[in-house]
Amino acid sequence: MININISDFKKNINSFINQTVKYNQPVSINTKLGNVVLLSEEDFNNINATIELSNNTEMKNKIIEGLNTPVSECIPENKVEW
Repeated sequence: MININISDFKKNINSFINQTVKYNQPVSINTKLGNVVLLSEEDFNNINATIELSNNTEMKNKIIEGLNTPVSECIPENKVEW
């Protein structure tokens, strides 16, 4: 994460926005009132999806079960039916 003060951010706003979008590089912007984090829309959506999955008990338990399943017990990728 890049840390920068608001004055420097204002001087190079286009560069920081482009870097955030292109490389998913968050920017922490320090101001007198507090800090702000600039995220790409992709990162923002991924964070929200993670929160939604974490709040869904059934899905969370399925993920944990999957993580605890040995690879030898998993279905081969070419046999998965979507």
